[in-house]
Amino acid sequence: MGRDVTQALVEYAAPLPGMQVLDLASGTGEPAITLAKRVGPEGHVTALDLSEDLLEVAAARARQRGLTNFSTQQADAHALPFPDNFFGLVTSRFGVMFFQDGVKALRDVLRVLKPGARACFAAWGPFSQPFWSSMMGVVHKYAGGRATDPDHDPCRYAEPGSLSNMMRKAGFQQIHEETRNLPWTWPGTAEEVWELTRQMATPFQAMINRVPIEKWDEVNNEILQTISQYAHEDTIQFGAVVIFASGTKV
Repeated sequence: MGRDVTQALVEYAAPLPGMQVLDLASGTGEPAITLAKRVGPEGHVTALDLSEDLLEVAAARARQRGLTNFSTQQADAHALPFPDNFFGLVTSRFGVMFFQDGVKALRDVLRVLKPGARACFAAWGPFSQPFWSSMMGVVHKYAGGRATDPDHDPCRYAEPGSLSNMMRKAGFQQIHEETRNLPWTWPGTAEEVWELTRQMATPFQAMINRVPIEKWDEVNNEILQTISQYAHEDTIQFGAVVIFASGTKV
């Protein structure tokens, strides 16, 4: 589903051949793998994540693609294990929202960037968009209360200017932010995308646990009906509202 967002972030970041790039919260390897293809053999991409298991998947995917300019690093974005002024570009796709202390993490990003280099982020737009509202929005109707913990909210920076403001507080300059509508398509059935989303719904787990057991048949039926509104041939075409933001180390 994330292919179009990955490509859009890579184009937004505009990596150059030979660059040293750090990709934060890489998970299973994107956009780090796509970036590695762009910077070429003279460049290098480091994929960083808290999860060693996900990074093992990322490394395997990079090997399958014959990439020799790709490495992984298990670490916390709040304490990056790299020297000052080292990277020519830092990226993150759907990771910046989960930094517990956004200013602290972004200050460390600023530290490891070279002067004149950029950090480029993609973050989710509002919870009201189809991908979230068709599934977690329905669950929320039955669960009540908060949908997520504020520190683990995927839509934390949905308010225009909020991510830019965080970057400004951290010391970035020449900040740019824009909102884009991009394809977000599941190549399968409503049942499949709901099962996948539920498996990956860690930020929403407390809300999910509040739904009474006897209500789950009703919840599942309503979710599948809601998802079906976005079905087209053999795909589910949700679309995605995504915030892109960048800043420069001066």
